[in-house]
Amino acid sequence: MAKTPRNHGKSWAGSDVRNLRQLARDNTPTRVIGIKLGRTPDAVASKASDESISLKPTNQSPYNRRK
Repeated sequence: MAKTPRNHGKSWAGSDVRNLRQLARDNTPTRVIGIKLGRTPDAVASKASDESISLKPTNQSPYNRRK
């Protein structure tokens, strides 16, 4: 069975949300954000949705076109 994250069941602190915003802005993958914040990827995605934080990469060209 998988090990539970260190912040499992704890509420999100303001500093956690700020870190989440910064990591999302830096295009950090959801799984890596979860590891850094001690949360599961599902918890990260859920909190990002609640806070209207986009986890989608911003630096990829659409339709596999590169210039």
